Amino acid sequence: MIIVYHKNNQVESVFDCNTQLTLDYQEKYAVTVLMQLASTFQDRVLVWCQSDQKEYLNAEAVRSSLHLKNRMVSFSPTLYLPPQIGYVEDSPFIKVNTKVTYPTWQMSGLVGAMYGFQLLKFKDVLHKGSLDYTLNSIAKLGMPHGLFCYSDPKLLAKADFSTKQANSFTLFKFVKQHYKARWVFLLALNYMLHEKKIMLLPLLRSLFYRKKKFNNNIGIESSKPTTDEPLPTIDVIIPTIGREHYVYDVFRDLALQTHLPKHVIVVEQNPDTNAKTNLDFIDNDSWPFKVVHHFIHQTGVCNARNLALKEVNSEYVYLADDDNKFGKDLIKNALEYIKYFDLDVISMSYLQQGEVERKQQPLQWPTFGAGCSIMKSKYLERVSFNMALEFGYGEDVDFGMQLRNLGIDIIYVPDIKILHLKASIGGFRSTFKQPWSNDEIQPKPSPTIMLYKISNNTKYQLLGYKTVLLINYYFRQKIKNPIRYYKLFKKQWQQSMFWANQLKKSHT
Repeated sequence: MIIVYHKNNQVESVFDCNTQLTLDYQEKYAVTVLMQLASTFQDRVLVWCQSDQKEYLNAEAVRSSLHLKNRMVSFSPTLYLPPQIGYVEDSPFIKVNTKVTYPTWQMSGLVGAMYGFQLLKFKDVLHKGSLDYTLNSIAKLGMPHGLFCYSDPKLLAKADFSTKQANSFTLFKFVKQHYKARWVFLLALNYMLHEKKIMLLPLLRSLFYRKKKFNNNIGIESSKPTTDEPLPTIDVIIPTIGREHYVYDVFRDLALQTHLPKHVIVVEQNPDTNAKTNLDFIDNDSWPFKVVHHFIHQTGVCNARNLALKEVNSEYVYLADDDNKFGKDLIKNALEYIKYFDLDVISMSYLQQGEVERKQQPLQWPTFGAGCSIMKSKYLERVSFNMALEFGYGEDVDFGMQLRNLGIDIIYVPDIKILHLKASIGGFRSTFKQPWSNDEIQPKPSPTIMLYKISNNTKYQLLGYKTVLLINYYFRQKIKNPIRYYKLFKKQWQQSMFWANQLKKSHT
């Protein structure tokens, strides 16, 4: 491990932890020195630390945080980019929980680390005058290509200080260099609509910058030795309604697994209180695993999954759907992958017939696949599917946010594949009627979407979403008078906010 201590973006000393020697350096800027070190010490961990935090640097936490060589970690109690970055990005990587290890591309020059050979891949994106800007740029460009980026509070033993935040000119420049060009105009529009500020000069200056490009793939690589421990136990949960033939096929695929599940937990729903189960094969056939079968008359996938998750007692759980198809090595390959790379949660490729997987390497996933994910069961005590989102949208994404706020990342693994058959809806499904269905002014967006956003997004992300929805929805509705449309949209937005808060109150 080599540590670069710096102040005001300039290097004060470089220390080699292996040799316990202070190294010479030629350049003054921290960014340049780090890149030179990366060229010379490609297989070493390079650390940057602000000089006034030297006594608080937790070297052991730095080492343990880089158990994967494609990880980049940093920490600051305050973020470098102003919160208005939320106007242009709607992802879970914006609202950073600084109390846990949280996935985000928002890096800091206060303290951080990554492997030298990974840093070297970004030699063309340097910003000599600002370490913070360069680190944010590296993470923003690298994350879609397999760089795993985290805010990790364990890097410092003490964190009761703040760092300098970028100004609006830097924000516009960053947006222009890392997003599609239209977003700088939307950023300016959001400032005008929601803050009554005219950001003409930052906007104009940003137009002189080109978008940064990065096309290198960053493969996942463990820094830990392999072990011969047996694979852990796993349970499978399957919520279903009216798809008995598909469920039978899923059971057959599970029975052929080279690493068998310990339990398969099925929650069968039928709103007809006089009905009997359609899953006769559970008792009529012989299965190489224990089947836990719940037959209930309450419909809703959130309730069904929560009921199933309470029955899990193996080390891992596979959250499955009732209409998927997979090979005999699915569970074995997934658990070997999780074990080798020391992962907590993975979502697997879940495409329909004819769709092509575009992802080429594992990625930090902004969502959560409720029908194609495997996770450690120990986290089930602290997460569940939000019943306020039942019969709506976003329960899977919300589940993922609960995990992230516990410090658990979700990794998408494109090489482990499940076929989504996308079966037709079961014949006896009934349409659930939401309480706002008969309102004269229909909420926009759906209150369940609004509830997810007010629960998990920043204020600026919510306002940015409002602006995009305002523009996009205009072309999909009948009112073409902009003033009349805007007045109606405001009422619809307020109606959505009202019902979202009602849902929140009724499920707390």
